[in-house]
Amino acid sequence: MKTESWVQTVDELEELYDEPVAAAVTKEVDQLVPLHRAFIRQSPFVVLATNGEGGLDCSPRGDPAGFVHVEDSRTLHLPDRRGNNRIDSLRNIVTDPRVALLFLIPGIGMTLRVNGTARLRRDEAIRAAHSFRGKLPATVVEVAVQTVFTQCPKALMRSKLWDPESQQSHDTVPTVGQIMDQITNGQFGGEEYDANYPAHAERTIY
Repeated sequence: MKTESWVQTVDELEELYDEPVAAAVTKEVDQLVPLHRAFIRQSPFVVLATNGEGGLDCSPRGDPAGFVHVEDSRTLHLPDRRGNNRIDSLRNIVTDPRVALLFLIPGIGMTLRVNGTARLRRDEAIRAAHSFRGKLPATVVEVAVQTVFTQCPKALMRSKLWDPESQQSHDTVPTVGQIMDQITNGQFGGEEYDANYPAHAERTIY
């Protein structure tokens, strides 16, 4: 394939795009202003991106709105709730502290992006501050904020992410069990897994 088909340098990339919109530059700041903090307090869902020796990871995190606690204008606390124990994101943070967060609020097109560095807190006082239903997180991710900026709603508008008419069901979308059956050539027992998962999730969610 001709090399002309590929963008190989930053200069080549910048030739393809106009200058950044002025507001897109102005909105990036190095700390959380009060309205950023209000957005985070109303968000029940964040995507955590990390990088480490094992590669990249992008992990969804969710809880009742406000579960990511704003300690101050430069510090966030994110409890690590019970999961599958792969701990890919946490392994990455131990070896490479750089993180990126994307906060979403159902029905709202704007998102909030936070970049910074993270470390894992395991002291009991911090964990106890983030207990839920009597369960403490094993660790709390403490994020030192470096940059903050809002993302315009175009992507969510184009995808119609919050449009009720865009919602789908597993009548048309593969389930975890179906995918696992395909991966294991039918040895996983996907139908039983899918049938039992709602009750399993309710027992083990925290």
